[in-house]
Amino acid sequence: MPTSQRDKLKEKIHEIIFEADTTAGKAFDIGLLLLIMASVLVVMLESVQGLQARYSDFFYALEWTFTIIFSIEYLLRLYCVYRPAKYAGSFFGIIDLLAILPTYISLIIYGTQYLLVIRALRLLRVFRIFKLGHFLSEGETIVRALKASRAKITVFLTFILLLVIIIGSVMYLVEGGQNEDFSSIPRAIYWTIVTLTTVGYGDITPATGLGQFLSAFIMLLGYAILAVPTGIVSAEMVATVSKAGRSNNTQACRYCGGEGHADDAVYCKYCGERLN
Repeated sequence: MPTSQRDKLKEKIHEIIFEADTTAGKAFDIGLLLLIMASVLVVMLESVQGLQARYSDFFYALEWTFTIIFSIEYLLRLYCVYRPAKYAGSFFGIIDLLAILPTYISLIIYGTQYLLVIRALRLLRVFRIFKLGHFLSEGETIVRALKASRAKITVFLTFILLLVIIIGSVMYLVEGGQNEDFSSIPRAIYWTIVTLTTVGYGDITPATGLGQFLSAFIMLLGYAILAVPTGIVSAEMVATVSKAGRSNNTQACRYCGGEGHADDAVYCKYCGERLN
């Protein structure tokens, strides 16, 4: 095929697969979403023993049908972008690959096909298809806030780790000689984590008066501790939102397939190439 015709074919495939603003592109994406939902439903139904025993062959055939379709789609995505490696390493590129790998791996390791539920992550494209870009912008705001607060969160988690070790050791000293539940410091630390996070399974409980008093104090302490990371991330989100101001569109870069560019963007924020 001549180079010009090959380029035109790539442009056409790119328009259909990556661009949600065209009629063909939107129809392709909606059909893809329906296939994804159907494939995830099949994986869930296959895990029901009664259905799996009766329709195992049918489920197997459907599973491979979906996998072959998604494999062809993935290869087409790599074919129509100018820099396939960039797309393959992007968030959606990795998700697209993980959506098909479990079926092939199941030929060697049985049971890995149930990991196909990761295909549900591909439904995130619904925001782009139906022009709900502001939802993606809000998601990016949360991600930026988490990245900005990672140092504070790391310090906080380090403090919590030291705290549960200390409290667990104290509870072992208080309860260990009289309560079989606290048979070791690791089990006491496990109880401390469950109590401090206000989960409270109840599988391990203190029996002494002092142990019960300490557990009540730890429960109350847990409410205060849970508020700390929330405050850290909330403050960073406020700072991030104040810096934001531009909306994103659905245009996809023809070089790497990256999406979520600002309306006035001239170059791709992922690979630096000029947007057409």
